Amino acid sequence: MDTLDELRAEARAGGGEDKTRKRHEEGRLTARERLDVLLDKDSFNELGMFVTHDCHDFGMEEKKFLGDGVVTGYGTVHGRLVYVISEDFTVLGGSLSKKYAEKIALTQSLALKNGAPMINLKDSGGARIQEGIDSLAGYGMVFMGNVRASGVIPQISVIMGPCAGGAVYSPALTDFVFMVDSRSYMFLTGPDVIREVTHEEVTFEELGGAAAHNSKSGVAHFRCDSEEQALSMVRELLTYLPQNNMEDPPVVVHKKRTGLRGKLGSLVKQVRGGGREEALERVLPDNQSLPYDMKRIIAGIVDEDSFFEVHRHFAPSIIVGFGRLEGMTIGIVANQPAHLAGVLDTLSSAKAARFVRFCDSFNIPLLVLEDAPGFLPGVSQEHTGVIKEGAKLLYAFCEATVPRITVVIRKAYGGAYIAMNSKQIGADLNFAWPTAQIAVMGAEGAVKILFRRQLASSPEPEDERRQLVDQYNLKFSNPYVSASKGYIDEVIKPSETRSRLIAAFSSLRTKLEKRIDRKHGNMPL
Repeated sequence: MDTLDELRAEARAGGGEDKTRKRHEEGRLTARERLDVLLDKDSFNELGMFVTHDCHDFGMEEKKFLGDGVVTGYGTVHGRLVYVISEDFTVLGGSLSKKYAEKIALTQSLALKNGAPMINLKDSGGARIQEGIDSLAGYGMVFMGNVRASGVIPQISVIMGPCAGGAVYSPALTDFVFMVDSRSYMFLTGPDVIREVTHEEVTFEELGGAAAHNSKSGVAHFRCDSEEQALSMVRELLTYLPQNNMEDPPVVVHKKRTGLRGKLGSLVKQVRGGGREEALERVLPDNQSLPYDMKRIIAGIVDEDSFFEVHRHFAPSIIVGFGRLEGMTIGIVANQPAHLAGVLDTLSSAKAARFVRFCDSFNIPLLVLEDAPGFLPGVSQEHTGVIKEGAKLLYAFCEATVPRITVVIRKAYGGAYIAMNSKQIGADLNFAWPTAQIAVMGAEGAVKILFRRQLASSPEPEDERRQLVDQYNLKFSNPYVSASKGYIDEVIKPSETRSRLIAAFSSLRTKLEKRIDRKHGNMPL
C-alpha cells in the first residue's frame, strides 16, 4: 500500500515542484488543477497514471515520468459523464510520445463506446522528437479517433498553451475550440521558420494567438480572458448539448446567469419596455435601410439570459449560437444587420454551415432569423469562392433533418433568401413579420432595371421612381404575396414570435424524416 501511495504521489507531481512553481508564477494552472476547475468536485477518475514511454535513444531512459506527460480519465460536469485529456507541460514540455498518444486513443475509444463528450485541454510543445516516426504515428491515432467520434459525441478542445505543428489538427477536427488571451498559441509553423522562409516578421500572438484565430482564421470559437473563464464556459456549453447523437439535448429550467457574458443580459433589458414580447415591436427602425442589432431580437425570443453565442468574433455579419425556449435547446442562425447589413459572404456562409451541421448531428432544432439583402458582391468575393462557400450553407440546410423554422424579419432577397433555410430547401415552418420583404432583389434595384427607359424619359424621374418603388413593394415584396403562394406559412406580429416558436418547436418534437441511403454526400468543400 505504501508503494502505491508513493507512486500516485510521484505521478501527481508531474515534472516536479520547481516546474509547477514556475507555472504558478506565470499565472497558469497545472494539468490536474485544470481538471479540478472543469469537473464536478471529487468526480475525476484517472486512467493510465503509471504509463511511461519506451524510448531508449538520446538519454530518454533517464527521463521517465509516470503518466508520460498527459493526464487522462473521466469525471462529471453537472452530474453528466465526460472523458478528459489534460496535457502536462511540466513533463518534457508536454511533448507527445507513442505511449502518450495511446493513452489519448484509449480515452477517445472509451468516450465513444460510452456515448459521452470528449474534452481535451491542450498544452504541448508538439511531437517528442526523440521518438521520431513513432511520435508522428501517435498523432495519426489521435486524428483517427477524432474523426471516428465526429458527429457521434461532442468534442471540445481548450488550448491552454502552445499547440504547434501537426498537433493543431486534433483541435481543428473537434467541434469547438476555446483559446485564452496571452496564453494560447496555435500554428503549423512558428515565427522563426516563417522569418527564415518568407522573411516575414510576426510575433507568436499575431501569428497564432487567441485574437488571430477567433477573428481572422476562424479556427477558434471562443476567446477567453483566463484559464478559469475558459473552463467555466466549457461547463456552460455542455448544458446545451446532448451526451451523444442518440440523445436529445437536456431541458434546463431557467436559472438567471450571473456572469461571464453579461452583455446579452443588458440587451434583454433594452428590449423590454412594457412586456418582453411587446418590446419586440419597437426593435426595427422605421427606415428599412437603417441597421439594428439582431441580438436584441434574439434576446426577446429566447429564455432570459439563455443565449450562448458561438464564433462571436468571426464573420460578424452572421450570428450563430445556442439558446433555449421553455428550457429546450435550439440552435440559432441569424443575419446581423449591424454589420455589413447582414449580407452573406465567404466567411459567414462557412461559419453558418458548420454550425448547422453540428446542430443536425446532435439533434438540436434550428431557428433562422433572416434579414439578408443578398450575397456580398465584389471581385475578391468571387475569386475567394463565394459560390462554393454559399453552396456549403445550402448543402448544410438541405441535408439537415432536425426541426427547422425560419422567421423572416425584414429582407430576404435573391439567393440569400433560398440559402437561409427557405421552404424550398426543407424548412418545416416559415414565418414572416409584417415588415418582411421577400423578393428576387430590393425594390430600388428592381425598378432601376425594369423601368430604366421609362425613368430616363420621365420629366420627373425621382417622383416617378418613388411611385414605382411603392408599387413594386406592394405587388411583389410584401410577405402576404409569399404567403399567398405558400412560401410563408404565417405572417405574425413581432410580439407573437416567442409564443409561436414555442408552439411550433413543440409540434415538431416527433418529427421523423428519412433520406435515401448513401455512404455520404459530396459536400462542396
